Amino acid sequence: MKAQLLKALQRHQLLDMVYIAHDGNISKRRIRLLKMSGESFQAYCFLRHGKRSFKVDNVLSVMPVAERSRLVI
Repeated sequence: MKAQLLKALQRHQLLDMVYIAHDGNISKRRIRLLKMSGESFQAYCFLRHGKRSFKVDNVLSVMPVAERSRLVI
């Protein structure tokens, strides 16, 4: 998992991530990686509209976003 995250960081890719929080809640988030450090990383989370820290061990899956989706208002 860490290798996939590093590759996405180098390529500045958007990722769809499934993540399990410390309380057991599972969420799907769209992120852009900002920094990796040890067993954690920082990313901009489009769900929460801000910078968040995540543990690599809590990432269940990541998938590169093929194309950007736009909301129509």
